[in-house]
Amino acid sequence: MSQPEQAEPASVQALSARAAQSPESGIVEVANYSRERQGVIPLWAGEGDLPTPAFICDVASRALADGQTFYTDQRGIPPLRQALAEYTGWLYGRPFPAERFFVTGSGMQAIQIAVNLCADPGDEIVYHSPAWPNLPAACGIAGVSAVPVAMDFTAAGWALDIERLFAAVTPRTRAIFINSPSNPTGWMMPQADMDAVLAFCRARGIWIIADEIYARFAFANVRTGAHGRPLAPSFHDFITPEDRVLFVNTFSKNWAMTGWRLGWIEAPETIGVKIENLVQYSTSGVPAFLQSAAETALRQGDAFAEQVIGDARRGREIISAGLAQSGRCRFAPPDGAFYAFFAIDGEPDTDRLGLRLVDEAGIGMAPGRAFGEHGAGYMRLCFVRRPQGLQDAMRRLNAWLAR
Repeated sequence: MSQPEQAEPASVQALSARAAQSPESGIVEVANYSRERQGVIPLWAGEGDLPTPAFICDVASRALADGQTFYTDQRGIPPLRQALAEYTGWLYGRPFPAERFFVTGSGMQAIQIAVNLCADPGDEIVYHSPAWPNLPAACGIAGVSAVPVAMDFTAAGWALDIERLFAAVTPRTRAIFINSPSNPTGWMMPQADMDAVLAFCRARGIWIIADEIYARFAFANVRTGAHGRPLAPSFHDFITPEDRVLFVNTFSKNWAMTGWRLGWIEAPETIGVKIENLVQYSTSGVPAFLQSAAETALRQGDAFAEQVIGDARRGREIISAGLAQSGRCRFAPPDGAFYAFFAIDGEPDTDRLGLRLVDEAGIGMAPGRAFGEHGAGYMRLCFVRRPQGLQDAMRRLNAWLAR
């Protein structure tokens, strides 16, 4: 006999609908299930196993000791904004004014601010799916409808039909969200499609929110950036200063700073006051001593970033070989980012599978349904880690598959 559903506590019933209906994260569920278990290889989160390097941490410590503990500029301290402009120019080979850059308390806050800049309650934001769940959740909390457009899995990897994307746009659509390279699929939008999306949005007055956090983690179908290294295609290649494009980014991935909660928005200078207002009425700015360390990451951190990217490149090779070994995994090496998004034949219930693999194989991975209904039946594995741990994870997985 099934158990009767328990009524929610009165305190929950008293919450706003947006708070009460905020979804639980399927990624966090696996993390919480695994947290106290010894020996589990943690591949569920989008972070590596390298700590933030000392040359960054030391700057934060010195800045704290020097008294950088007061209120700070809502848009970000000028030296960091200038460093962001120079870093972006270094990547894309043309100058950018510092006035286009705004420091946020994480890439997640950058996305929240972008959503609130573009859309009001009742409006829509269109995005491709499977997708990182925090974007549709941020939309929901803001009262905005997040409209998913299904991607297709093919022998060559994941693909997005941009005509399907355009068909999802309605009179209520205020923005299209493009994450390329993509979490969780590793898909990269081709330059020609980016050009087409920009033209489509220009013609309709629609914003683009461009999540290009993984731009330097580009492994296939790439071009050489102005800095002389692989780089994913970018809306930077096409935009004019006043185009309605909001770039959201973070310090988390390139410089192993996930726990620092530092990000930025790049936007037209003309809306700077509005971004400043949204920062003021949420976090009132990012601590100055953290911003000093972030400036150092941008100015001195390229060698370390290349080490992290190298770990991801080697990890991609290890995981691709390991997933191919059993013959039971449906998978294509991702073009970019640092995730394997794969299915296991005979295991359609990946919500349950995520917990089983913790218990039975000692591997923690995120279930695909955490990335939306179009991710059901898949698992996500993060491979930006040192080789030994990934090789051990593949041995465990293939031993489990062979049972």
